Amino acid sequence: MVTETSAIAANSNQPFDRVRQHTSSSVNQQIDEKMLHVIQNYIGHSASEVSERIRELEQEWDTERVLEANASVLAFTGLMLGIFVNQNWFWLPGIVLPFLFQHAVQGWCPPLPVIRRLGVRTPHEIDQEKYVLKVLRGDFADAIAAPTEPSATQAEEILEAVRA
Repeated sequence: MVTETSAIAANSNQPFDRVRQHTSSSVNQQIDEKMLHVIQNYIGHSASEVSERIRELEQEWDTERVLEANASVLAFTGLMLGIFVNQNWFWLPGIVLPFLFQHAVQGWCPPLPVIRRLGVRTPHEIDQEKYVLKVLRGDFADAIAAPTEPSATQAEEILEAVRA
């Protein structure tokens, strides 16, 4: 059974988001449905509550940050262990750093599927939620007709417009 939410999630593959392209459609759908649920929960909330959520989103760790932190910790750990414990540990940065380079070039690396299954979103996905919340808060009232009393369906329509 395909709901409107899952239909939106299935149709939200942005061609410029390489991480989404390399993520299974079921994981993308789960992430999209969770985002839409959060957006719908903020309908009718005060501007200050929406602003607080936007501040939370600005602090959320995205896939890039998680991969960079993970790679640097593993590479540094391998380097230190190689220097102070056993030279065999030098293989660790020798494996991790090419994965980071692979992600930079292709938008994919071996840890990415695990990170995505944990629900870590791309910067673009986080930005989408922020922009929809800003529309609901009325930030773009001069540019577009923001709904005076947004509904769950209108939230989906706004999300689709942000994705376009």
